[in-house]
Amino acid sequence: MNKDSKIFIAGHTGLVGSAIMHNLQIKGYSNIITRTHSELDLLEQNAVITFFEEEKPEYVILAAAKVGGIVANSLYRGQFIYENLQIQNNVIHQAYIHGVKKLLFLGSSCIYPKHTPQPITEECLLTSALEPSNEPYAIAKIAGLKMCEAYNQQYSTDYIVVMPSNLYGENDNYDLENSHVLPALIRKMHLGKCLQNNDWAALRSDLNRLPIEGITGEAKEEDQLEILAKYGICKTEAKVVVTLWGTGLPFREFLHADDMAAACTYLFEKISAKDIQALKPENPKLNFVNLGTGKDLRIKDLAELVKDIVGFDGELFWDTSKPDGTYKKLLNVSKLNKLGWKGSIKLEDGIRMVYNNFSK
Repeated sequence: MNKDSKIFIAGHTGLVGSAIMHNLQIKGYSNIITRTHSELDLLEQNAVITFFEEEKPEYVILAAAKVGGIVANSLYRGQFIYENLQIQNNVIHQAYIHGVKKLLFLGSSCIYPKHTPQPITEECLLTSALEPSNEPYAIAKIAGLKMCEAYNQQYSTDYIVVMPSNLYGENDNYDLENSHVLPALIRKMHLGKCLQNNDWAALRSDLNRLPIEGITGEAKEEDQLEILAKYGICKTEAKVVVTLWGTGLPFREFLHADDMAAACTYLFEKISAKDIQALKPENPKLNFVNLGTGKDLRIKDLAELVKDIVGFDGELFWDTSKPDGTYKKLLNVSKLNKLGWKGSIKLEDGIRMVYNNFSK
């Protein structure tokens, strides 16, 4: 791949795509093609066909997807499976039709069964039932993985697939209804700190930037308090209480988006699907690789870490009537390490960087 090779990043505005684009730009790649959703709707097959016919990208990074945390996965099950299947089918097939030299498909660690040996190796895929709360999304991602695998087998394409652990970083989604656990914790603690300190200017600034169900910083104070209470951020006479879902006992692994992007660029530049398969010659179908740190922690410990970094002095309450999701899903990253890559950003350092950026 040359520095002026034509690279299409699908989903360049999201957490994943923007981090990969930034990493490629730092490394000197100068011919990156992007399209916003309004410019190219990846759900529309004819629009995707026209795009590939006109632009003729040489390389494709498929980071576009409908994503969300446990709340969004529970509410939008139909959208999650339909939209992700459509995006994948359209982009992967047109990449093949138009002779794309290499494609990188971003999956998710949620593809693995709910109950599986820890840490999770790539061989665990499809060995037992999925976690029900995110099953539609997981099935769509498994379909994308299998589509890349099938095209490699039938058409000798070079499509590689990566399965990152939970990601966080710049350009994350802080919508309290749709965000993943870490950005949701950061924003809830931040808003709780604003209430605790009676810092209404900071609170209004937050709501103006990221309205909650249409409530902005211009709304009446009682309306702002009401919407915050709906999302578990409540002020009493004595203290501020932030309510979090579940027991807090499950474990999660977190990978900074910059580390994820560095890994993806490394694999895209230096590793082929055949290289990945060669690590497990007895199972040539395994053309995908886990991306992670190999370390995890309990959600309760994560919440306390975020609380300390944000500077929230209130109380945390765990609503055990809400689901926990999968208890533990630590990824085995030995295959990634054998391919020559390891992460470098420690979780505490990464969260500090993210919160410093968010609070500005």
